[in-house]
Parts: sequence; C-alpha cells; structure tokens
Amino acid sequence: MLSRTIRSVLTKTNKCFVNRTFTNCAPRFSGNALLEHVDTDDNRSELPFDFTPHYWEEANKILAKYPPHGKQSATVPLLDLAQRQCKGYVPIQAMHKIAEICGVPRKQVYENATFYAMFNRTPVGKYHVQVCVTTPCMLRGCDEIMEALEKHLGCKNGETDSEGLFTLGEMECMGACVNAPMVVISDYSNPPNFSYDFYEDLTVESAIEVLEKIRRGQKPTVGPQNGRPNSLGPQGRTSLFFDKGSEVQKPYCRDINAQPENKEQKK
Repeated sequence: MLSRTIRSVLTKTNKCFVNRTFTNCAPRFSGNALLEHVDTDDNRSELPFDFTPHYWEEANKILAKYPPHGKQSATVPLLDLAQRQCKGYVPIQAMHKIAEICGVPRKQVYENATFYAMFNRTPVGKYHVQVCVTTPCMLRGCDEIMEALEKHLGCKNGETDSEGLFTLGEMECMGACVNAPMVVISDYSNPPNFSYDFYEDLTVESAIEVLEKIRRGQKPTVGPQNGRPNSLGPQGRTSLFFDKGSEVQKPYCRDINAQPENKEQKK
C-alpha cells in the first residue's frame, strides 16, 4: 500500500507516472471499491466441487501437518491446490469445499483468497503475467513496462488478450528488489504440472521479448534479463567466495567445554 500512496503523490506532481487502479484478474468493483464475486456458468456456489484423487492425496499430506483443531492453517495451501486443479484460478465452489475441509466459516476462506495476489478468482489465460508494482520496481520503471505490455497485448491490466494466451495483472513485492523491475509468469494450463517463473532486471524491450519468446513456444531464460548472474552488482562477487559444491566455511564458535583462562598466570 505504501507504493500506491507514493505513486498517488508523485502522479499529482509528475505526469510521467501512470495513474492506475489496483486490479486482480478482472474483478468487479462495487460502489465502495470493494471486490465482489460475480456468478458465471462455471463459477457459482451451486456447482459441486471436489479434489481429484491426485489432489486429495496432496491435500491429506498438507492436513497431516496440523493438529485436528488447527485445520484452518491449511487454508492457503489448499487454495493453492485448488488453483492448480482448476488451471489457474479458484472458483467460489472450491472455496466452499475448502471451508468445509478446514471447518471454518466461508468468509474466512474468502478473506485469504482476496488478500493474496497469487490467487485468481476468475479464469486467466494460458500464461498469467504479473508485473511487480512495489516502490523499488516503480522507481525502476514498472509503470512504463505495464503500459508497454498493455499496448503490446491489446488488453488492460486485469484483462486477457484476444487469443486467450496472456492475462495481464500486477502484484505487490516479489521479494527481489535488487533485481527490479520484474514480472512473474505462471502457467497452470496442464495440471498437475505448473510453472511460476520470475524474469528480472527488465526493460520495456526485454519484457516484450520475453512474452514473444513464450508466444513462439520458446522458454526464456529465467532470472535477470540483462546478463548479470543472479543479483551480483557491477563489482561482481564481494563476499561468499566459496565455490559451488565446496564445503561452506562455518562461522566461528568457541569451545564451550574449554576451561577459562587464568588471567593471573597469563601475566
């Protein structure tokens, strides 16, 4: 939310910043700007939902981690399983099933599903492209990347392109600010397999090229797109000089069984 406040202030004083409204995969806004569910043919509470045998096996592994009175702790991982099974989104009937499994009110599952940007509540394209819009990425050009991707794909933030291939969205902090700006592209189209790949150190040109490689059926290199390894700065590695595969030097730890020094004898 801090980044959105800063963006609001900067937009008033500097027209180069794009003023956008937060959205999460084609939501519907009510008069007070809160997200609300809209029934569709395949996303309404009257429809039945159950996990497939494969995902029930995974669900039982998750539930086994918690005591019987703590099943509500499985809400988020079960939402993730439902999204994988449903090819990239969590329909409301799946939320109701998860509430039943966890023994919690439905609204508690709604709260989790609407809070986390990783959960989509409406269908998405084969590839879900989310642009990080937190402050470091904003300062490094995420607004320009979002604007360029909207123009390139012919759809707005929260919408899917005409081919049904890409859905464009945004996300708060992806946790790799030193590699700003960045996007994450997920593909849930072939369950139980899925991918969730981060592309970092982007420019407008390299962001578009990543999408075009995916469109051509190629697999872009995951990670920084400017050629640097991981998050190394211009000086290269300045710490952690051990080689890959070698034994990591352990931090110093005193011998707790050693007898204390006799200071008088040392004199």
